[in-house]
Amino acid sequence: MRIGVPRERESQPLVAATPDTVKKLISLGYDVAIESGAGEKASYPDSQYEEAGATIASAHTIWGSDIVLALDDPTPEQLGSMKEGATLIARLAPARNPELIEAMSKQGITALAMDTVPRISRAQSMDVLSSMANVAGYRAIVEAASEFGRLFTGQVTAAGKMPPARVYVIGAGVAGLAAIGTANSMGAEVYATDVRPEVGEQVESMGANFIAIPAAQEVSSDGYAKEMTEDQANAALKLYTEQAAVSDIIITTANIPGRKSPILLTAEAVAGMKPGSVIVDMAAANGGNCELTVPGERVVTENGVIILGITDLAGRLPAQSSQLYGQNIVNLMKLTTPEKDGQLVLDMEDEIVRGITVTQVGEVKWPPPPVKVSAAPAAPAAPKPDPAEEAARAAEEARAEARKKRNRFIWTAVAVVLGIALVWVSPAPVLGHYMVLALAIILGFYVITAVTHSLHTPLMSVTNAISGIILVGAILQVGSANLLVSILSFIAIVVASINIFGGFTVTHRMLAMFKKD
Repeated sequence: MRIGVPRERESQPLVAATPDTVKKLISLGYDVAIESGAGEKASYPDSQYEEAGATIASAHTIWGSDIVLALDDPTPEQLGSMKEGATLIARLAPARNPELIEAMSKQGITALAMDTVPRISRAQSMDVLSSMANVAGYRAIVEAASEFGRLFTGQVTAAGKMPPARVYVIGAGVAGLAAIGTANSMGAEVYATDVRPEVGEQVESMGANFIAIPAAQEVSSDGYAKEMTEDQANAALKLYTEQAAVSDIIITTANIPGRKSPILLTAEAVAGMKPGSVIVDMAAANGGNCELTVPGERVVTENGVIILGITDLAGRLPAQSSQLYGQNIVNLMKLTTPEKDGQLVLDMEDEIVRGITVTQVGEVKWPPPPVKVSAAPAAPAAPKPDPAEEAARAAEEARAEARKKRNRFIWTAVAVVLGIALVWVSPAPVLGHYMVLALAIILGFYVITAVTHSLHTPLMSVTNAISGIILVGAILQVGSANLLVSILSFIAIVVASINIFGGFTVTHRMLAMFKKD
């Protein structure tokens, strides 16, 4: 079968296949044809496609192919050029385009919507929304930094101290996490909020501070958050308004496919922000999360807040976005070409294939049956403890703690008495050595405890030299006429020897970890 990749409309800089993905499609047994100039805006000239094994063809030939790979829904003229029984793979937004579904049904084609891939683990490699959101999240921070009139990272210079920028990300999905990681790497102080409290660990793992909503929601069966109740929405809006007032940059990411984007930042919240603050509304294409967002435009409010309603964030990095989109399609083609013979096989029993099929040879398949997102079973609730048992346990713990403190005091007192006795019976010339010993113990304690645990093993090796000095001194004193000195010297020899030989053994084991087999 022949795959055709058309040149997108002027407003779309991406292309549905790159030279790299063309090679992979050909390895699956397909012939690939590229419309002339299809990859120019993404920096992929025709010559690279030809080197990859594709042929350069006209638009008429491309839309007459067995399979057409595109970015977005086709124009009526392009759709009319497709032959009956052909397959169209693109982002079709079927929930918002009932007229397109009807037209594809009348044309008798099979349509697969790449923007309706189910949110299940097996489909992650085909999830176009996540791929584009990842790039868009990165680009949102770049756009914000371009508009923000200050540094992201804090600095201390001879001329004074500059605090870091405070970035607040609303929504910790793929786009939000990408924005968090980018802002953190640029040195900003990052905070994030999500209606799903379980993503707090992901936010913190990216170096940000998670701010939970007082009334958090649950995740629905399709992987998206459930619609908020009125109380939850009011609590969330209050939190967003409070954080907006202290933030320099806000990134909003609440964008649910097929639905209008919810309002997260009201005009009142924007009015409370500092002059020069920046809002990047990543949901602008769907109406926007900010009440004052104008899709596709840059708005400056009366109080000097800049609102960016960019609708093509991923399109501003066309090379990487095209590669990711093309790889998503390759992964889908691997699933639907099990024999690698260039023949497309659509198994409607497969939940991924069924989930993205809008029409099949003219038969309308939209909407698909719901796909349940697997989740770990909730842990059973722990039985409530008996109050009497709790009180008895607490009393026993208190007694044990009291015994521990009493024993610690007794042994400390015994050590002090023995130390005083030792000093009392020692000759006058030795007293100065006790002072040196005490200072050495105190200094050594603070030096060792200040060293990070990961350096304790190398530090042990370094102390072998000190143990060697102790060993030499003990050998010189072991033959002393004073029995006590001989005993202490012998003990010093044993302890120093253990430290030396044990330290070298550990060092050799540590070095062996870095040797190649």
